[in-house]
Amino acid sequence: MRLEGIEDRAAADALRGMALTVQELEVPALAEGEWWAHELEGCAVVDGDYRVGTVSRLVELPSCEALEVRREQGGEPLLVPMVKDAIRRVSVSEGQIEVDLGFLGEADRKEHGAKTREGDGR
Repeated sequence: MRLEGIEDRAAADALRGMALTVQELEVPALAEGEWWAHELEGCAVVDGDYRVGTVSRLVELPSCEALEVRREQGGEPLLVPMVKDAIRRVSVSEGQIEVDLGFLGEADRKEHGAKTREGDGR
């Protein structure tokens, strides 16, 4: 990577630890199936009609990136790896990400949540 006005290693070292930002109009176009982290943050996470929670941030793991989801029911956040088996569909324009809780080993939470909602009239 090269930065305009940074001509040598000493000038680059002076920037160490600083946040680099790019104006949104200047970011490169992404390919289909790619998103910027800020576009996913705040999206609703669902499995069918069951609302799992909301994306709080994107986490970089050794093998892939994952969505950290703040659960609707509370408790520990859910990590959803950004892989096809875990994520069925992403619609940034709708603010929604559809996941497969069965693949994530969370199918029992979905079933329990649906029963709870039926039982209390919601």
